[in-house]
Amino acid sequence: MSTFAVGDENFLLDGRPVRLLSGALHYFRVHEEQWGHRLGMLRAMGLNCVETYVPWNLYEAEPGRYGDVAALGRFLDAVGRAGMWAIVRPGPYICAEWENGGLPHWLTGRLGRRVRTDDAEYLAEVEGWFGRLLPQVVERQVDRGGPVVMVQVENEYGSYGCDRGYLRRVAGLLRGLGVSVPLFTSDGPEDHMLTGGSVPGVLATANFGSGAREAFATLRRHQPSGPLMCMEFWCGWFDHWGTERAVRDAGDAAVALREILECGASVNLYMAHGGTNFAGWAGANRAGALHEGELLPTVTSYDYDAPVDEAGLPTEKFWRFREVLAEFAEGPLPEVPAAPRRIAGAVGAAAAQWAPAAEVLEALGDAEASGPLPPTFEELGVDRGLVRYRLEIPGPRQPYPLSVAGLRDRAVVYVDGVRAGVLTAEDAVLAEPVAGPAMVELWVESLGRVNYGPRQAEAKGITGGVRHERQYVHGVRARGLRLDAFTPEAVRKVPFRPVAGGGTEPGLYRAVVEVAGRPGDAALSLPGWGRGFVWVNGFCLGRYWEVGPQDSLFTPGPVLREGANEVWVLELEGGGPEPRVELA
Repeated sequence: MSTFAVGDENFLLDGRPVRLLSGALHYFRVHEEQWGHRLGMLRAMGLNCVETYVPWNLYEAEPGRYGDVAALGRFLDAVGRAGMWAIVRPGPYICAEWENGGLPHWLTGRLGRRVRTDDAEYLAEVEGWFGRLLPQVVERQVDRGGPVVMVQVENEYGSYGCDRGYLRRVAGLLRGLGVSVPLFTSDGPEDHMLTGGSVPGVLATANFGSGAREAFATLRRHQPSGPLMCMEFWCGWFDHWGTERAVRDAGDAAVALREILECGASVNLYMAHGGTNFAGWAGANRAGALHEGELLPTVTSYDYDAPVDEAGLPTEKFWRFREVLAEFAEGPLPEVPAAPRRIAGAVGAAAAQWAPAAEVLEALGDAEASGPLPPTFEELGVDRGLVRYRLEIPGPRQPYPLSVAGLRDRAVVYVDGVRAGVLTAEDAVLAEPVAGPAMVELWVESLGRVNYGPRQAEAKGITGGVRHERQYVHGVRARGLRLDAFTPEAVRKVPFRPVAGGGTEPGLYRAVVEVAGRPGDAALSLPGWGRGFVWVNGFCLGRYWEVGPQDSLFTPGPVLREGANEVWVLELEGGGPEPRVELA
């Protein structure tokens, strides 16, 4: 058993000053069978500690229905076996470029902006979640022989609000449920963020990508004593669909890292290894300085231009960081682990079977809801996936503009069964006027809930209504298709048929790819497809989209098997005439 404490200038382990050389590795973005390798890579880079968030919405899909919460405990055990310490950031909000910042859709749908405040109903839900989660942490604290040395209170709260009462409540919940190691907050090194996000008596840390001396000087104005730590050293960045890939020069990042360490501070590399937003869990941001502009959905890859790339391989940044960290580490660094196995050669196949989107919805969709107004995704219980809205334009009447208010995020529109266009603006108008009577279908897809800024907790779907000219169209039928519905047992109910020639229509496609020999990691490419989601042997790799910058999906070796591998592709918009599935 050991003690870990916050001293006047340093962290103290059993009274001895220690420096945390930490790296972010989100266990939920890495296949469990690959945790050991990734931890070995971080240890070989020179790190002695690992930081992870915990996403509430991954584990409580519905109120009181919990998933594999014990996964956190298994990861912390793996951290201990790797000879490293652990920092846990349980939220309840985590940002992390994760869907809804980790908050469950059913919670933000019900409470809206009451989340992340000193609201009794919200805090009751937080207490229930923490009561289920925190035993995984408490049992593995350093004073009980485990690796956990610190736990965070909320996350970057000063970028969102200034409800000190709320932060005190979260800190009190953590203490009341058994967290005995030091608590901390983390915020940008700006006065308004530190005043909004700090809690008296709780260690404040700073998040930044450069300018360590200036950042720590600002932190010291708010916290005259205590260890200095950059809790998020942004050594790379994430990507949005339809933009250029974000890259940070390795040499520049190494210089910034050295400056942090020369200040005598501890550090957490964000990210040390980014991993993947499997199963459509990528979040989204809003453009603009105040994060209120157009939606910017995050790609499936969370490579982050990190020193250990998405496939677990060392980059130039890894080697530059290793040189710096070796000067501040205790003792020689371990050898770098061998690269993970890759599949032997490129393989591929064309889709042999398919089913139209309407028939997929009939087989896998939720029950249809009807009412005067279009329900939101939250009202329908849809977290990740899409909703088909159906409504009738009365007639006879002449052609008028058809508009959608509060569209979030993207709608493929059909009029009397014929595709009429794609709507992407929040307040959108169909290009061609619509005459009545007519049957209109809008297949609306969520591109990821906002994970940062004032637009967090906004609803998805058609949130404002559909109008024909100025007249609201009432009488709406809506049916959700959730990504979680795509299980091997359920997909067997889909009425697949042979793929005919011509273009690729929206629907679910099935291909079988043969892998020779013992499988390994692979990159899955989808030439000729448009936009949608893909599964391999029932495992959802995430969203693909021809707009880039991501042009392939990381496929963990444990997902593949020798011989036949079944691939499902849910194409949402239509693609080319001869789409293929390729692994390399």
